[in-house]
Amino acid sequence: MNKDKRRLILERLQANNPKPETELEFTSPYELLVAVALSAQATDVSVNKATRKLFPVANTPQAMLDLGVEGVKEYIKTIGLFNTKAENVIKAARILVEQHGGEVPEDRAALEKLPGVGRKTANVVLNTAFGWPTIAVDTHIFRVSNRTKFAMGKNVDEVEQKLLKVVPAEFKVDVHHWLILHGRYTCLARKPRCGSCLIEDLCEFKDKVYPDE
Repeated sequence: MNKDKRRLILERLQANNPKPETELEFTSPYELLVAVALSAQATDVSVNKATRKLFPVANTPQAMLDLGVEGVKEYIKTIGLFNTKAENVIKAARILVEQHGGEVPEDRAALEKLPGVGRKTANVVLNTAFGWPTIAVDTHIFRVSNRTKFAMGKNVDEVEQKLLKVVPAEFKVDVHHWLILHGRYTCLARKPRCGSCLIEDLCEFKDKVYPDE
């Protein structure tokens, strides 16, 4: 795929959704950090249902510490891997209180040192909470990037590096959201909705799927 076609794709996605946002519900960097950590192997819908009850009770590291592991579990037990996630949330909260004054650091290395926070979560927080031009690659973005041939790679790290290289600067802050939403609602894993795709004519996927097939 050449740079002109990539730009056309990004321009269409931008025109369709000029100010894309994450579907996770949050009102602060800390709430976002917790929500993204909870979303691993879980849907945003399930995370939002849990955090709507959790955050009114504990939406700061200190309040989360006060709630404790067992307390957190009660609020997130409907989410997959909730036992491990609850422990990580409390461990991370303790580090934030003891080392960062109860604030989420705007620093990749510091974020990635938090239990339950990997590169993808750090990228989301830096991008969505602080406006950094980072690109978090999840399963949706990995699929869309490879299927369309927009940015091909054998793993999420390769796709991230390719995206950082080929996406023009003016699109970098929003491209994560465009691609994840495209993968979630149009370029589906099992049966992509090619007939209703706004970049169908630019996509280089050879086995396009249409409703009448």
